[in-house]
Amino acid sequence: MTDPSLLLLIPAYNEEQRIEPVLRDYARYFQEYYQGKFQIVVVLNGCRDNTLGVVQKVSAEFPAVRALEFLEAIGKGGALIEGLKLAPLGDVIGYVDADGASPPRAVHDLIHRLPEADCVIGSRWLPGAVLHQAQTTLRRFTSRCFHFIVEAFFRMHIKDTQCPCKVMRRSAVEKIHSSLRIADLAFDVNLLVSMKRAGLRVLEVPTEWTDKMGSKVTSSLFRSSLVMFLSVLRIWLIYSPLNRWLRPLRPLEGWLYKKLRAPRPRPRAEVQKSEVRSQESGRSPI
Repeated sequence: MTDPSLLLLIPAYNEEQRIEPVLRDYARYFQEYYQGKFQIVVVLNGCRDNTLGVVQKVSAEFPAVRALEFLEAIGKGGALIEGLKLAPLGDVIGYVDADGASPPRAVHDLIHRLPEADCVIGSRWLPGAVLHQAQTTLRRFTSRCFHFIVEAFFRMHIKDTQCPCKVMRRSAVEKIHSSLRIADLAFDVNLLVSMKRAGLRVLEVPTEWTDKMGSKVTSSLFRSSLVMFLSVLRIWLIYSPLNRWLRPLRPLEGWLYKKLRAPRPRPRAEVQKSEVRSQESGRSPI
Protein backbone atom coordinates (compact mmCIF):
# COMPACT_ATOMS: atom_id res chain seq x y z
CA MET A 1 0.00 0.00 0.00
CA THR A 2 1.13 3.56 -0.73
CA ASP A 3 1.84 5.66 2.35
CA PRO A 4 -0.04 8.97 2.75
CA SER A 5 1.72 12.06 1.43
CA LEU A 6 3.94 13.56 4.11
CA LEU A 7 4.88 17.17 4.82
CA LEU A 8 7.66 17.31 7.42
CA LEU A 9 8.52 20.70 8.93
CA ILE A 10 11.88 21.51 10.52
CA PRO A 11 12.08 24.93 12.22
CA ALA A 12 15.63 26.28 12.15
CA TYR A 13 17.44 29.19 13.77
CA ASN A 14 21.17 29.54 12.94
CA GLU A 15 21.66 25.82 12.30
CA GLU A 16 24.30 25.85 9.55
CA GLN A 17 26.68 23.77 11.71
CA ARG A 18 24.21 20.96 12.44
CA ILE A 19 21.43 20.75 9.91
CA GLU A 20 23.15 19.29 6.81
CA PRO A 21 23.66 15.70 8.09
CA VAL A 22 20.16 15.77 9.59
CA LEU A 23 18.57 16.74 6.27
CA ARG A 24 20.57 14.13 4.37
CA ASP A 25 19.64 11.46 6.90
CA TYR A 26 15.93 12.27 6.66
CA ALA A 27 15.93 12.61 2.87
CA ARG A 28 17.76 9.30 2.35
CA TYR A 29 15.56 7.45 4.82
CA PHE A 30 12.22 8.58 3.40
CA GLN A 31 13.46 8.16 -0.15
CA GLU A 32 14.31 4.54 0.60
CA TYR A 33 11.67 3.44 3.09
CA TYR A 34 8.62 5.66 2.57
CA GLN A 35 6.17 4.48 -0.08
CA GLY A 36 4.37 7.79 -0.52
CA LYS A 37 5.24 11.31 -1.60
CA PHE A 38 7.18 13.31 0.99
CA GLN A 39 8.36 16.89 1.32
CA ILE A 40 10.78 18.28 3.92
CA VAL A 41 10.41 22.01 4.49
CA VAL A 42 12.96 23.85 6.62
CA VAL A 43 11.33 26.97 8.06
CA LEU A 44 14.14 29.48 8.63
CA ASN A 45 13.35 31.76 11.53
CA GLY A 46 15.40 34.95 11.13
CA CYS A 47 18.68 33.08 10.58
CA ARG A 48 21.80 35.26 10.56
CA ASP A 49 24.15 32.53 9.36
CA ASN A 50 24.29 30.39 6.21
CA THR A 51 21.51 27.94 7.10
CA LEU A 52 19.71 28.81 3.86
CA GLY A 53 22.82 28.03 1.82
CA VAL A 54 23.17 24.65 3.52
CA VAL A 55 19.53 23.79 2.81
CA GLN A 56 19.95 24.83 -0.83
CA LYS A 57 23.04 22.60 -1.09
CA VAL A 58 21.13 19.58 0.18
CA SER A 59 18.14 20.43 -2.00
CA ALA A 60 20.31 20.25 -5.11
CA GLU A 61 20.83 16.56 -4.31
CA PHE A 62 17.41 15.85 -2.76
CA PRO A 63 14.65 17.88 -4.47
CA ALA A 64 12.16 16.92 -1.75
CA VAL A 65 14.03 19.26 0.61
CA ARG A 66 12.94 22.91 0.47
CA ALA A 67 13.34 26.12 2.46
CA LEU A 68 10.79 28.68 3.61
CA GLU A 69 12.66 31.72 4.89
CA PHE A 70 11.44 34.45 7.22
CA LEU A 71 13.92 37.28 7.34
CA GLU A 72 12.77 38.45 10.77
CA ALA A 73 12.91 36.23 13.86
CA ILE A 74 9.42 34.89 14.57
CA GLY A 75 10.29 32.21 17.14
CA LYS A 76 10.22 28.43 16.86
CA GLY A 77 6.49 28.36 17.45
CA GLY A 78 5.99 31.16 14.95
CA ALA A 79 7.97 29.20 12.36
CA LEU A 80 5.75 26.16 12.92
CA ILE A 81 2.56 28.21 12.74
CA GLU A 82 3.71 29.52 9.36
CA GLY A 83 4.84 26.09 8.21
CA LEU A 84 1.50 24.54 9.13
CA LYS A 85 -0.17 26.86 6.64
CA LEU A 86 1.24 24.45 4.05
CA ALA A 87 -0.94 21.64 5.46
CA PRO A 88 -3.02 21.30 2.25
CA LEU A 89 0.11 19.95 0.57
CA GLY A 90 0.20 16.73 2.62
CA ASP A 91 -2.14 14.12 4.07
CA VAL A 92 0.13 13.88 7.12
CA ILE A 93 1.98 16.83 8.63
CA GLY A 94 4.79 16.38 11.12
CA TYR A 95 7.63 18.30 12.67
CA VAL A 96 10.99 17.59 14.28
CA ASP A 97 13.92 19.66 15.55
CA ALA A 98 16.87 20.59 13.37
CA ASP A 99 19.42 18.91 15.65
CA GLY A 100 18.50 15.35 14.69
CA ALA A 101 17.52 14.29 18.23
CA SER A 102 14.66 12.31 16.69
CA PRO A 103 15.80 9.88 13.97
CA PRO A 104 13.66 9.55 10.82
CA ARG A 105 12.47 6.08 11.80
CA ALA A 106 10.91 7.63 14.92
CA VAL A 107 8.75 9.84 12.69
CA HIS A 108 7.90 6.85 10.51
CA ASP A 109 6.82 4.89 13.59
CA LEU A 110 4.45 7.70 14.59
CA ILE A 111 2.93 7.75 11.09
CA HIS A 112 2.20 4.03 11.41
CA ARG A 113 0.12 4.81 14.52
CA LEU A 114 -1.84 7.65 12.93
CA PRO A 115 -4.87 5.46 12.01
CA GLU A 116 -5.49 5.32 15.79
CA ALA A 117 -5.69 9.09 16.36
CA ASP A 118 -5.76 12.57 14.83
CA CYS A 119 -2.36 13.44 16.30
CA VAL A 120 0.41 11.08 17.44
CA ILE A 121 3.22 12.44 19.61
CA GLY A 122 6.49 10.92 20.70
CA SER A 123 7.24 10.67 24.40
CA ARG A 124 10.57 10.36 26.19
CA TRP A 125 8.82 9.65 29.49
CA LEU A 126 6.70 6.60 28.70
CA PRO A 127 7.94 3.03 29.35
CA GLY A 128 9.52 1.70 26.19
CA ALA A 129 11.16 4.97 25.14
CA VAL A 130 14.71 4.51 23.84
CA LEU A 131 17.05 7.26 25.07
CA HIS A 132 20.49 6.89 23.53
CA GLN A 133 21.65 9.99 25.38
CA ALA A 134 19.39 11.34 28.12
CA GLN A 135 19.01 15.00 28.99
CA THR A 136 21.14 16.46 31.76
CA THR A 137 19.86 16.24 35.32
CA LEU A 138 18.98 19.96 35.28
CA ARG A 139 17.05 19.64 32.01
CA ARG A 140 15.16 16.61 33.34
CA PHE A 141 14.29 18.49 36.54
CA THR A 142 13.00 21.56 34.71
CA SER A 143 11.11 19.31 32.28
CA ARG A 144 9.26 17.58 35.11
CA CYS A 145 8.49 20.92 36.77
CA PHE A 146 7.07 22.20 33.50
CA HIS A 147 5.04 19.00 33.09
CA PHE A 148 3.55 19.53 36.57
CA ILE A 149 2.54 23.11 35.68
CA VAL A 150 0.98 22.10 32.35
CA GLU A 151 -0.93 19.24 33.96
CA ALA A 152 -2.19 21.52 36.75
CA PHE A 153 -3.53 24.03 34.21
CA PHE A 154 -4.96 21.70 31.54
CA ARG A 155 -5.31 18.10 32.85
CA MET A 156 -4.35 16.63 29.48
CA HIS A 157 -2.61 13.61 31.06
CA ILE A 158 0.24 13.82 28.56
CA LYS A 159 3.65 12.90 29.96
CA ASP A 160 5.80 14.74 27.41
CA THR A 161 4.20 17.72 25.70
CA GLN A 162 7.58 19.09 24.59
CA CYS A 163 9.05 16.22 22.61
CA PRO A 164 9.50 17.77 19.14
CA CYS A 165 8.45 14.68 17.23
CA LYS A 166 4.79 14.87 16.28
CA VAL A 167 2.59 13.95 13.32
CA MET A 168 -0.99 15.01 12.57
CA ARG A 169 -3.73 14.49 10.05
CA ARG A 170 -4.18 17.39 7.65
CA SER A 171 -7.82 17.74 8.71
CA ALA A 172 -6.74 18.16 12.35
CA VAL A 173 -4.22 20.88 11.49
CA GLU A 174 -6.76 22.79 9.42
CA LYS A 175 -9.32 22.55 12.22
CA ILE A 176 -7.11 24.05 14.95
CA HIS A 177 -4.65 26.28 13.06
CA SER A 178 -6.51 29.53 13.79
CA SER A 179 -6.14 28.88 17.54
CA LEU A 180 -2.33 28.57 17.41
CA ARG A 181 -0.91 31.75 18.90
CA ILE A 182 2.17 30.86 20.95
CA ALA A 183 5.35 31.66 19.03
CA ASP A 184 7.93 30.44 21.55
CA LEU A 185 8.86 26.98 22.87
CA ALA A 186 5.48 26.53 24.57
CA PHE A 187 3.93 26.18 21.10
CA ASP A 188 3.55 22.42 21.68
CA VAL A 189 1.25 23.06 24.65
CA ASN A 190 -0.84 25.43 22.54
CA LEU A 191 -1.09 22.78 19.82
CA LEU A 192 -2.12 19.96 22.16
CA VAL A 193 -4.61 22.07 24.13
CA SER A 194 -6.20 23.15 20.84
CA MET A 195 -6.41 19.53 19.69
CA LYS A 196 -8.06 18.43 22.94
CA ARG A 197 -10.54 21.31 22.99
CA ALA A 198 -11.50 20.59 19.38
CA GLY A 199 -12.41 17.05 20.35
CA LEU A 200 -9.51 15.51 18.43
CA ARG A 201 -7.75 12.41 19.70
CA VAL A 202 -4.11 12.69 20.74
CA LEU A 203 -2.10 9.49 21.13
CA GLU A 204 1.19 9.56 23.07
CA VAL A 205 3.64 6.73 22.34
CA PRO A 206 7.24 5.94 23.37
CA THR A 207 9.85 7.30 21.00
CA GLU A 208 13.55 7.11 20.22
CA TRP A 209 15.63 10.08 21.27
CA THR A 210 19.22 11.31 21.56
CA ASP A 211 19.90 14.51 23.47
CA LYS A 212 22.21 16.71 21.39
CA MET A 213 24.97 19.04 22.49
CA GLY A 214 24.59 22.74 21.78
CA SER A 215 20.91 23.04 22.69
CA LYS A 216 19.72 26.64 22.59
CA VAL A 217 17.33 25.84 25.44
CA THR A 218 20.15 24.68 27.72
CA SER A 219 22.21 27.81 27.02
CA SER A 220 19.39 30.05 28.30
CA LEU A 221 17.46 27.61 30.47
CA PHE A 222 16.16 30.05 33.10
CA ARG A 223 14.93 32.60 30.56
CA SER A 224 13.39 29.91 28.34
CA SER A 225 11.61 28.36 31.32
CA LEU A 226 10.21 31.73 32.40
CA VAL A 227 8.97 32.47 28.88
CA MET A 228 7.32 29.05 28.65
CA PHE A 229 5.57 29.51 32.00
CA LEU A 230 4.33 32.92 30.88
CA SER A 231 3.01 31.39 27.65
CA VAL A 232 1.28 28.51 29.46
CA LEU A 233 -0.47 31.11 31.60
CA ARG A 234 -1.36 32.97 28.40
CA ILE A 235 -2.91 29.82 26.88
CA TRP A 236 -4.96 29.22 30.01
CA LEU A 237 -6.22 32.80 29.97
CA ILE A 238 -7.27 32.51 26.32
CA TYR A 239 -9.92 30.00 27.38
CA SER A 240 -10.70 31.64 30.72
CA PRO A 241 -13.59 34.02 31.44
CA LEU A 242 -10.92 36.29 32.95
CA ASN A 243 -9.45 36.96 29.52
CA ARG A 244 -11.77 39.83 28.63
CA TRP A 245 -11.11 41.58 31.95
CA LEU A 246 -7.33 41.33 31.59
CA ARG A 247 -7.11 42.88 28.14
CA PRO A 248 -5.95 46.25 29.57
CA LEU A 249 -2.84 44.41 30.79
CA ARG A 250 -1.75 43.44 27.26
CA PRO A 251 0.88 46.23 27.12
CA LEU A 252 2.45 44.77 30.28
CA GLU A 253 2.42 41.33 28.69
CA GLY A 254 4.18 42.74 25.62
CA TRP A 255 6.77 44.44 27.82
CA LEU A 256 7.50 41.16 29.63
CA TYR A 257 8.02 39.22 26.39
CA LYS A 258 10.26 41.98 25.07
CA LYS A 259 12.36 42.00 28.25
CA LEU A 260 12.72 38.22 27.99
CA ARG A 261 13.70 38.56 24.31
CA ALA A 262 10.88 36.22 23.31
CA PRO A 263 8.34 36.40 20.48
CA ARG A 264 4.97 37.69 21.65
CA PRO A 265 1.84 35.55 21.31
CA ARG A 266 -0.01 36.25 18.08
CA PRO A 267 -3.53 37.60 17.77
CA ARG A 268 -6.09 35.09 16.56
CA ALA A 269 -5.59 34.00 12.95
CA GLU A 270 -2.85 36.58 12.38
CA VAL A 271 -1.29 36.54 8.94
CA GLN A 272 2.48 36.89 9.17
CA LYS A 273 3.61 39.92 7.14
CA SER A 274 7.34 39.25 7.23
CA GLU A 275 8.98 38.87 3.85
CA VAL A 276 8.95 35.24 2.81
CA ARG A 277 11.03 33.72 0.10
CA SER A 278 11.75 30.18 -0.98
CA GLN A 279 14.74 28.80 -2.75
CA GLU A 280 13.03 29.59 -6.06
CA SER A 281 12.90 33.40 -5.91
CA GLY A 282 9.60 33.96 -4.21
CA ARG A 283 7.66 30.88 -5.32
CA SER A 284 5.89 28.55 -2.97
CA PRO A 285 8.44 26.34 -1.18
CA ILE A 286 6.74 23.18 -2.40
